[in-house]
Amino acid sequence: MASLKEGIDKLAGSVSQPEGAVLPLSDFDYILPSDRIAQRPLEQRDRSRLLVLDRDSGAVTAHAIFEQIVDYLNPGDLLVINETRVSALRLYGSLKSGGRAEFLLTGRISEGLWHCLAKPGKRLRPGTRVVFEEGLTAEIVDVLDERGGRLVRIDAEGRSDGTDEALDRIGLTPLPPYIRSDDPNRYRERYQTIYAARPGSAAAPTAGLHFTSELFERVRERGVDLAKVTLHVGVGTFRPIDSANVREHVMHEESGEIPAVTAEKIRTARGRIVAVGTTTVRSLESASTGYREVAPGPFRTSLYVTPGYRFQVVDAMVTNFHMPRSTLLVLVSAFAGRSALMAAYSEALRRGYRFLSFGDAMFIVGARSIAQTEGEFANAT
Repeated sequence: MASLKEGIDKLAGSVSQPEGAVLPLSDFDYILPSDRIAQRPLEQRDRSRLLVLDRDSGAVTAHAIFEQIVDYLNPGDLLVINETRVSALRLYGSLKSGGRAEFLLTGRISEGLWHCLAKPGKRLRPGTRVVFEEGLTAEIVDVLDERGGRLVRIDAEGRSDGTDEALDRIGLTPLPPYIRSDDPNRYRERYQTIYAARPGSAAAPTAGLHFTSELFERVRERGVDLAKVTLHVGVGTFRPIDSANVREHVMHEESGEIPAVTAEKIRTARGRIVAVGTTTVRSLESASTGYREVAPGPFRTSLYVTPGYRFQVVDAMVTNFHMPRSTLLVLVSAFAGRSALMAAYSEALRRGYRFLSFGDAMFIVGARSIAQTEGEFANAT
């Protein structure tokens, strides 16, 4: 097993890449010891640790507890959250041949018809039937891609309580594969943000897991306004970057919506636009129509943010510590600066921070908002 020292040494050796240059995937790699991957959430959401990184100077300026994030927000700031709700389910069943099959149901198309990520993909061709508990059966309708994407029809075979009710009983919470749990459903609600309202995600927007109702009250008392967006997290979240040059990776498409009230709050905000999570960042930047403007309404996006991207809406970001070689790590590198981010990760490893979905958080801030540095973004459109 790789040592903590090896991980820190690799991060410390990171160097910056010029804008537009080839970005080797190895430059977004680091050694993450398995004991630093959080296996369970803290009992109190807002008691996770918080590392504060200043994107202007590149320096780590504070180590705090998440509930203290209020102290790093300014009156007039706008905190934007993603209110998607995890509706995916993981199912395990049997093939007629005697083999096993695993389905991750990621999106309901219509009654009984779902998108899913299936294993073993090569054996699950159209017409293949899978049997689950409680009399549920599934038939592969179509192959969506050769990486496990399938269209599947699920039938309750005459059950009076219906397919959805049976799925809810036997389906498991789709925790990320690096979280090992004998009972994933123990965390069914804990793997949701407290403001999750719009079903459609295959995974939680985990930066928001740290917030509580009491903390939101303190945020409001601070003079910080709240706004909502929706971006449903798709199956691409589970797929690593598969190209040696990071810029050649093709981002998966996701759907979302910007409410009109949110667009107006962004346009008129006096302070910073603070995005809670990478999904909120992608929502706002995807909907951007220019400097600090977003178009309201539904949208689809495959926006892939890499170093050199010029942010037009987001001034500050709340995020967790991400997996090596992931699109999430690349996006945060684009926002904070790759060298600064890797140095912050190195410090987090040294100080014992917990990584990934149930882990600790980072607040990437700047003293100035985009509104105060308009000239820097004049050529962004």
